Amino acid sequence: MLTTLENPEIAIDYIAEIVRLKKEMNAVILAHYYQVPEIQDLADFVGDSLELSRKAKETDADVIVFCGVHFMAETAKIFNPDKQVLLPDLDAGCSLADSCPGPLFKEFREKYPDHYSVTYINCTADVKALSDVIITSSSAEKILRNIPADKPILFAPDRNLGAYFAKKLGREMLLWQGDCIVHVAFSERRIEQLMIEHPNAVLIAHPECEEHILKRAEYIGSTSALLTYTETSPHMSFIVATEEGILHQMKKRSPNKEFIPAPPEDKGCMCNQCPYMRLNTLEKLYSCMKNRTPEIILPQDIIDKALVPLNRMLEWTKVD
Repeated sequence: MLTTLENPEIAIDYIAEIVRLKKEMNAVILAHYYQVPEIQDLADFVGDSLELSRKAKETDADVIVFCGVHFMAETAKIFNPDKQVLLPDLDAGCSLADSCPGPLFKEFREKYPDHYSVTYINCTADVKALSDVIITSSSAEKILRNIPADKPILFAPDRNLGAYFAKKLGREMLLWQGDCIVHVAFSERRIEQLMIEHPNAVLIAHPECEEHILKRAEYIGSTSALLTYTETSPHMSFIVATEEGILHQMKKRSPNKEFIPAPPEDKGCMCNQCPYMRLNTLEKLYSCMKNRTPEIILPQDIIDKALVPLNRMLEWTKVD
């Protein structure tokens, strides 16, 4: 039971009200692994960007309530132009998406018209509409291997993710110089200290991390891949170099194992938590469902253009 911010004398059982509204609206609640635990536990489905994209496309709900960041809710709207898509806080953005504005990306693409545009899903709908194929960290390798070896690639917006796959696949790519504020904040020095304090712990990392972190990792993978690795690995202790929200699922699936969030350089900041993801709260989730706002609205021409590379992503990564 939580009290309202407007009137602390009025108590609302937000979880019960959200469940009631979901049934009343015929809504589905989708949540990313980086959401706060109470939202993850309430959601109908929790996943990474690729899994959430598939769920958004497949749902038969009338309303999609997306507990994530703005570009994720936009993706759901692109797949469901006739459905209402709600986001608890419109300010839940993304540093990667912000690093790649549509007009600048358009100019960049026009300089390299012969390049195949491989674009990370962490971007705006405008940028998706200018792309040849969309990828997620879990689908990137499979999609990149589908592109002919003689076709030059323009990779945007995450320079670290692009550099990781360029090195892994031995393929030259032209990289947009964007990055994630969370994944570039991890401290090699403080991770080394943790490894001394926890000699049995292994470092696992998301490929959005800087190379000096990746080179020390026992395992590198997408958010879902990291989660699966901790379930199946014989190791019992992990230092996790990605957004701290994933630790909630790791602990639920492997309660007998130890999970240590990789620390940022600044001991006084919570830089291993995405400030945008954390803008979504139970109270905002309840409010957006009750008032059916904020709603994601996109121009039809952007939807039509962005749907092509998104469908290509799903087609190239479907399970046979």
